[in-house]
Amino acid sequence: MINLTEVNSLILLLDDPDQEIYTHVHEKLLSYGPEAIGYLESAFEQAFDAIQQDRIANLVHEIQFGTVKNDLKLWYQGGAFDLLQGILIINRYQYPDLDEQKIINQLEAIKRDIWIQMMHEASPVEQVKLFNHVFYHMYGFSGNTTNHQDPQNSYLSQVIETKRGNQILLATIYAIIAQKLDIPVYGVNLPQHFILAYVDESQESEFENGILFYINAFNKGFIFGRRDVDMFLKQLNLSFDKQFYEPCSNTDIIKRVLRNLISSYEHLGSADKVDELNELLVILG
Repeated sequence: MINLTEVNSLILLLDDPDQEIYTHVHEKLLSYGPEAIGYLESAFEQAFDAIQQDRIANLVHEIQFGTVKNDLKLWYQGGAFDLLQGILIINRYQYPDLDEQKIINQLEAIKRDIWIQMMHEASPVEQVKLFNHVFYHMYGFSGNTTNHQDPQNSYLSQVIETKRGNQILLATIYAIIAQKLDIPVYGVNLPQHFILAYVDESQESEFENGILFYINAFNKGFIFGRRDVDMFLKQLNLSFDKQFYEPCSNTDIIKRVLRNLISSYEHLGSADKVDELNELLVILG
């Protein structure tokens, strides 16, 4: 249980000019973890001293970042089974106070609207076309082509709110909803492009591993075949590699999201964020 008097006394010492006292106070408050955040935020609102405000803000961020690191570690060590959980943890890095249930409810609403359209038996291609109609036409999701480097394109809450995102986030949202509907759509870690594969081992296919076709979530759910992937790799002067054709793991997806964020923040010159996101990347092996 947190000691209120002690916490408040420590907060008052955050602007102490003595570095040794400040370091001790900082470490002690840090040890309280997320429990201290409410007290720190309330002290921030009442603080007039710029140094104290700065130190409180940094401390809150440090505690929140520690929680994100811990959550990501647990997700990874637990087998990384839930893609939505993984992408929410990354969202927490930038938006720690966000109501995550609201995001889950929004995804459920899209899922429900697609499910209503799919009341009748449909072939895999028909399923995807119905999905695309709801996702792109009714809800208006599309690729952010004008500001592709914006880090907001990589945060789930922002993409759901603005309906604009990069390849990996649109594909991730698409796959999460599809899998909730038992539509076997999974991410494929193609270089410079992230695509989806429709996998059904019960059907005859020209591909290995039951892949019937591919989907480009960035281009309104465009359906294409293996030869198109061949051509794309040829343009990049890349030789055949199985991983460019087959579904990747949830960990690979989260790593790719993190790399996109690192690239975006490097572009913006945000060195601190680049360092922190690299720390998150290291957790995933």
